[in-house]
Amino acid sequence: MGKTYQIAVIPGDGTGPEVVAEGIKVLNAAAEVENFSLQFKPYTIGGEHYLKTGEILPDTVVEELRQADGIFLGAIGHPDVKPGILEKGILLRLRFDLDQYINLRPVKLYEGVVTPLANKCPEDIDFVVIRENSEGLYAGAGGFLKRGTPDEVAVQESINTRKGVERCIRYAFEYCRSRNKRKKLTLCGKTNVLTYAFDLWERTFYEVAREYPDIETDYAHVDAICMWMVKNPEWFDVIVTDNMFGDIITDLGAMVQGGMGIAAGGNINPEGVSMFEPIGGSAPKYTGMGIINPIAAISAAQLLLETLGEVKAAARIEAAVKKALRDDIKNVAAGKMGYSTAEVGDLIVNYVKA
Repeated sequence: MGKTYQIAVIPGDGTGPEVVAEGIKVLNAAAEVENFSLQFKPYTIGGEHYLKTGEILPDTVVEELRQADGIFLGAIGHPDVKPGILEKGILLRLRFDLDQYINLRPVKLYEGVVTPLANKCPEDIDFVVIRENSEGLYAGAGGFLKRGTPDEVAVQESINTRKGVERCIRYAFEYCRSRNKRKKLTLCGKTNVLTYAFDLWERTFYEVAREYPDIETDYAHVDAICMWMVKNPEWFDVIVTDNMFGDIITDLGAMVQGGMGIAAGGNINPEGVSMFEPIGGSAPKYTGMGIINPIAAISAAQLLLETLGEVKAAARIEAAVKKALRDDIKNVAAGKMGYSTAEVGDLIVNYVKA
């Protein structure tokens, strides 16, 4: 038996545990075929834990997660917890404390999946968004003055450091080179209005670009990016952008590739531990029904293996997902797949082992 990896598992809320279970099933199948092993350690943090204990994310858990080889996350979000508490206390804290400064979002249309874009096919929709994941508006700098009064002022500042911007841009150039497709990197920003933050982004982008003469570069405002992702998604290879714009355009990307049920992402620390998740929410209305689509979680498991360097196992998972979507699953929406959540997992396990 080859290498053993320690994987921390945060099943989370709602349907998170259901899709994580299928992801683990597929991970184990791929590991068995490719001769390595995975040891999973679950952590019961999330909405239910918070409601029972008042505890969000203990420091001891953060330190344990730091020692893992990877983190597999289901979904965070509970209908009985005020929005922002879990998201800031768990998701943002993990990204910041573990310095997961890259959010990696492949946007890929698979054969058999319906895109809302007319006359577009899998050859037209295959790009990656690289989002800076630890700075920007999400850094939490700001506050209130005279809160709750008619004179209230709310300030939230976008923090962009040369170090943070450059390491994200450099990662994007390296990723674009290793992806080795169109070898085109697009900077998404708003230089005509956000003249301080995106002056830094643009200057850094073109300075770093000089070290990558094999990569074509261009720039587009975020509003133009949104239009072109709908009209001409085939124009894009890799897009790099800041935290907020990346958050927005990746949800648009999920719809372009067929829906949240198949969209996966990674929160990457290239020098440390990274976390992988389906990008959809916890979908509490479907909890326990066995009808939620686990493909996004399974694709997140694929990204986990790619990041660990187990590229053959990751390729097996992607090939199995492609086959299931092309030949078996009739609709990626919850309750319309023609299979239960567990049956989709079993189907993909069989293809991984084939």
